[in-house]
Amino acid sequence: MCVLSQFQKNYFLIFFLFGFSFLSKAQDIKVKKQLIFPSQKQHVHSSSLVSLPNGDLLACWFQGSGERKANDVKIMGARLKKGDFNWGKPFEMADTPSFPDCNPVLFLSQENELFLFWIVIQANRWEEAILKYKKTRDYTAEGAPKWTWQDIILLKPSEQFKKTIEYKFKQLPDRNLGWAEYAQPYERMIIKAASDISKRQKGWMTRTKPLQLKSGRILLPLYSDGFNFSIIAFSDDNGKNWNCSEPLVGYGNIQPSLEEKQNGEIVAYMRDNGDPPHRVLMSYSTDQGEHWKKVIDISIPNPGSSLHTLKMDNGHWLMINNNTESGRNVLNLNRSTDEGKTWKSIYEIEKSKDLKDRYSYPSLIKTLEGEIHLSYSLDSKQKKSIVHAVISF
Repeated sequence: MCVLSQFQKNYFLIFFLFGFSFLSKAQDIKVKKQLIFPSQKQHVHSSSLVSLPNGDLLACWFQGSGERKANDVKIMGARLKKGDFNWGKPFEMADTPSFPDCNPVLFLSQENELFLFWIVIQANRWEEAILKYKKTRDYTAEGAPKWTWQDIILLKPSEQFKKTIEYKFKQLPDRNLGWAEYAQPYERMIIKAASDISKRQKGWMTRTKPLQLKSGRILLPLYSDGFNFSIIAFSDDNGKNWNCSEPLVGYGNIQPSLEEKQNGEIVAYMRDNGDPPHRVLMSYSTDQGEHWKKVIDISIPNPGSSLHTLKMDNGHWLMINNNTESGRNVLNLNRSTDEGKTWKSIYEIEKSKDLKDRYSYPSLIKTLEGEIHLSYSLDSKQKKSIVHAVISF
């Protein structure tokens, strides 16, 4: 006979009242989860969260009949008002008629200005993406923020872009792949593309939150499916003008998530879209994100899926990642107590035996009160939605 403790009864009661589910694998970590909106038939993906000064949470994601090839895709959002248990009705955040809008990112600057970054896909090709953004200080009322500024971000990598790629490819280990006279090496094709000014100026895409430094500089992580590596856009005037770093060159290091160490170094953790073994990729900068060291593997597995990092108030770093070399059926929480030198897996947020189930593209934030919030895509046979989770230590 199974007897429930009062503690367990209370948890089951909360589940039935508010639609939350709890994981209890680790005694010192509790996670409560809910769907931001009911499961639906349309494709919903790539969410982003932000905590507002009034205590509200805003979420956004892209939604439509597909991704880059579906011209009905738009940016949707929802609000969780402070003190409420359930998210409000979804609303439109951005839509470019007849073009797919994808990969939205919400960001609140040190000046409490709210930004929405996203990409518009031309010709239904990722490498033709245009980078757009909106911003406002009018975001506390119900529904969508009242945007007061909208523009595109134009980046202009210089002729040094090609030389940097050539130099950094020489630093990387030999891939030991086959060779044929009729098949150009991967590196040669990328360097040739870098010579084309139109190719290096477009196709840079958002995925993870910006990092704002003590100096006020905003670092916006970007990546290219055309070049299959990353770059950082930076602004020193609160988003009015943008420049770009040198490229972070590797084999498939995309969708960087940035954290700042106490000594001022900026660390980028990236998805591995390259050759096996599939691991989280890492680089770092010592000059506020303008130049980057050689891209290397770390010990954490990655199946070619986006990850997200967060610095906690106690100095520990968190990473949400699909902690496997294939599939997105496992979503894992990792922690570092030494600013990324070592990582330990501490909690399974999701795990399914069905390899077709997908829990992916997380967004990890900290509220002004110090709470840790997470959102991610849920795509299974039974449900398609965005999950919101609260993590307690």
